[in-house]
Amino acid sequence: MIKKKIRYGLCVIMIILLTIYIVNEKYVVAANKLEGIENFPESYRGYLEELKKNHPNWTFTALYTNLDWEYVIQNENKFGKNLVPKSYNDRWKNTNPGEYNVEVDSGWVDCSKQSLLYTIDPRNFLNEVRIFQFEELSFNDKSNSIDGIEKILYGTEFYNQIVSYLTSSGSTVTMNKKYSDLIYSAGIQSKVSSYHLASRIKQEVGPFLSHSSISGKVSGYEGLYNFYNIGATSSSEPMGAIINGLKYAKDGKGASEETKRKYLIPWNTKERAITGGGIFIGSSYINIGQNNIYLQKFHVHDTNNGELFWHQYMTNVLAPYSESNIIYKGYANSNLLDLNMNFIIPVYNNMPEIPAESPAINPSDYEKDNTKVYANVETSLNVRSGPSTSYEKIASVSKNETMTRIAKGKQSGELWDRVILENGMIGYVFQNYIDELPEIEVEKINISVDNPVIQKNEIHKLNIEIYPKEAEDQRVEYISSNEKIVKVDSNGNLYGVSSGKATITVRAISNGVQANIDIEVYSKVTGVEVNAETITLQEGEQYQILANIQPEDANNKTVQYVSENINVATVDDAGIITAVQTGNTNIQVFSEEDEDINQSIQVHVIEKIAEEDLHFGENINVSGNEISGIEEENRTVEKLLENIIVSEKYQVKIVDKTGNILQNQNLVGTGSKVQIYTNTDSQTLVAEYQILIYGDVDGNGKINSVDLLKLQRHILELEELNFLSQKAGNINKNGKKPTSVDLLLIQRHILGLKQIVQ
Repeated sequence: MIKKKIRYGLCVIMIILLTIYIVNEKYVVAANKLEGIENFPESYRGYLEELKKNHPNWTFTALYTNLDWEYVIQNENKFGKNLVPKSYNDRWKNTNPGEYNVEVDSGWVDCSKQSLLYTIDPRNFLNEVRIFQFEELSFNDKSNSIDGIEKILYGTEFYNQIVSYLTSSGSTVTMNKKYSDLIYSAGIQSKVSSYHLASRIKQEVGPFLSHSSISGKVSGYEGLYNFYNIGATSSSEPMGAIINGLKYAKDGKGASEETKRKYLIPWNTKERAITGGGIFIGSSYINIGQNNIYLQKFHVHDTNNGELFWHQYMTNVLAPYSESNIIYKGYANSNLLDLNMNFIIPVYNNMPEIPAESPAINPSDYEKDNTKVYANVETSLNVRSGPSTSYEKIASVSKNETMTRIAKGKQSGELWDRVILENGMIGYVFQNYIDELPEIEVEKINISVDNPVIQKNEIHKLNIEIYPKEAEDQRVEYISSNEKIVKVDSNGNLYGVSSGKATITVRAISNGVQANIDIEVYSKVTGVEVNAETITLQEGEQYQILANIQPEDANNKTVQYVSENINVATVDDAGIITAVQTGNTNIQVFSEEDEDINQSIQVHVIEKIAEEDLHFGENINVSGNEISGIEEENRTVEKLLENIIVSEKYQVKIVDKTGNILQNQNLVGTGSKVQIYTNTDSQTLVAEYQILIYGDVDGNGKINSVDLLKLQRHILELEELNFLSQKAGNINKNGKKPTSVDLLLIQRHILGLKQIVQ
């Protein structure tokens, strides 16, 4: 087996990272673990149910990587990343010109894409033997137990044995704990499966307590212990490997103090050696999410949220396949297959319906087929993972049980067919023991649903009836004419995505007979947002309310406006407020669909300020209560004040978005306010204007990567921006919600490629 560890550093510019995030959004979603067979895709369940039937104490956890299948293959199918022995046939090997039979390591060459497709698909290995490449190697208190450890230690001197050890001075210390207690505790502290630690101890030091690595009696290394032979590199000197291991137990072979503290070095008690060695074993792979052999080979999961596909312990593409057999034999030979065990099995998005075959199987030995067959046997027929009795049995079918043959064997000698069982399992059966069934085809499909109008985000089940009911192949596929409106899964569940209409087609896979049903999605109003909470108007002034119904695809986007006091201010059907006379009132903005969904705007009307008492310079734009058009060179308070002319009757204060007064050299930003007070009473506010700077989403007066990130999070619905910040992010100035186009315009501004015009 070839084992390699590859490490490299990355230095990525923030803006490029953000761009990659947008382009490859589907690849940055965090992985998710779900325990239980019912949480696996259907194509996994048949195999797991068969295993559960034979091993009730086994549990299975679906690791939803949220990685697209093709994306994984693309990143793993790199020259030199996955190898096979040079002696294998060409179906196993990369045969590209210039890469064929090029030795990456002595005797090892790059594998074919077919080899990768076969070995990386977990469904090919969900049988009693190969399942052990998915055995959880991290500590799990649901499966690990003292009793289970004792079963692993059975037949060794560690079994049911109280721990005693020698100190460096030669005295004997007897603990009140057994070896199983220490190993269980080590599992908890190291976060490594205590079963894995117990098995490693058996493998490394054998069945006897007298092994030199753990005897405490080696001359010059008295009272030191190394249960896992860590650092025990081979040497031509007598007992060289053991001495090297005890040197590591003594001082980590010159390791730093930080490293020694981490691994509890020196290992001068058996408890420190078992626990510290466990921490060592877990640190490189198991405790960062690569907690089974499969994940150590294929780096598709990382709990540190690091880059994937590089931290791979071995390059032999068949290493998980081979090592799982060794582990299985160890458990089987010790009668331990009934222990509580958990298996973590990856799931990818958009996996092929049928897993790839092993390159060991010659495709020319088969012809494609789609025939219903049945088991023509007296009792039962074994189904195997490959076309020979040397392959593992994955299931058995009873007399007359039906299955679908997908590949008919035409080999020389024994003939084997590839079949799909009724529960979805795929395997091989001996051709002599099956016969074909006369097929009754689908003639008609009826579709119904409880209501053809469904609400957005609701799930409804399609009801289908297939005629004649005796049709052998009743498999159907579900197709939506527009998945942006309605999605439908393989079970006929309808998902309302957004408002609109779509046609759902149900089609018989066997012969294409189909039926259609029209579905409408209705999107309810969930909220309404407005462009201001409080405004101050002079008598006769007008202000345009901008109201957005949420969500954007709501069917009824109509809003209505009502003034609580029309003597102070009125509002028309278009949302234009007109100040009538001094006073205060509220303008209510509510959804026509649901009046309980509303917003209120406080309106303060003051006497009209004469032009000679207040006017603005040509370097800024004033529209209602909004000031915009402030270019970067005019963005300090001092420069802005030069463009606000007031008479001696009034004074001007400029505050930031939180209400703090800004000084002359401070920058104004989106959400800052210009406040006009009377000179006689500096506490009486007579007018207020809010500042808008396009691109300045966070309101600090600058346009930088922070604005880019906040706007991106808003677009991805990770962070909600207020109305004014959204408007600042709408660089297009088209009145719509910001999009990735606006992100690009901010990015170009930051890079100095094209400045945002205020």
